[in-house]
Amino acid sequence: MIAVIDYGAGNLRSVANALDAAAVTYALAATPESLANASQIILPGVGHFGQMMRALDDLNLRGILIDKIEAGVPFLGICLGMQALFEGSDEAPEVKGLGIFPGRSARFPNSVRVPHMGWNQVSRQQSSKLMAMFQEDPWFYFAHSFYVPQNDATAAVCEYALPYSAAIERENIFGVQFHPEKSADSGQLLLKGFLAR
Repeated sequence: MIAVIDYGAGNLRSVANALDAAAVTYALAATPESLANASQIILPGVGHFGQMMRALDDLNLRGILIDKIEAGVPFLGICLGMQALFEGSDEAPEVKGLGIFPGRSARFPNSVRVPHMGWNQVSRQQSSKLMAMFQEDPWFYFAHSFYVPQNDATAAVCEYALPYSAAIERENIFGVQFHPEKSADSGQLLLKGFLAR
């Protein structure tokens, strides 16, 4: 079962519509029990880092999310859902992320318009399995004020004032800063690639 985390906010409807278009069966998950049999997990995310993490904690989802990820269940974090994989964010310094990866999200400098919104091309890393289905560097739709710096898990890079992680991956764990559900054909292709795992 594909589980889509429903924490009461975010781009849930758009993600659901994209999964409907991919003709896959999924269920919304808002309790630890609803994740017990998940074969894949998608964590959508828009908004404020602190609010999302507190919502996950209020639903008692932090522990089972970490357990499922560490057990090898394929996981895709979208936008804020990718940032949640790290230790924290400068958006809410007092709030802990899931801590799957070291590091934290940072805010774009004041030298550029924030939030970063619109279509941008990403540069794939040769080792990326998530981006392997693309013949050329694809374009995706972004909407965010905070970014994940490049790190050992970076699978694709975008540049806006500075180069940053547009996608990350390690084994069963995938994250994208852009919104595949709003990225037309390239987003649909990426989602299908993840769902095929």
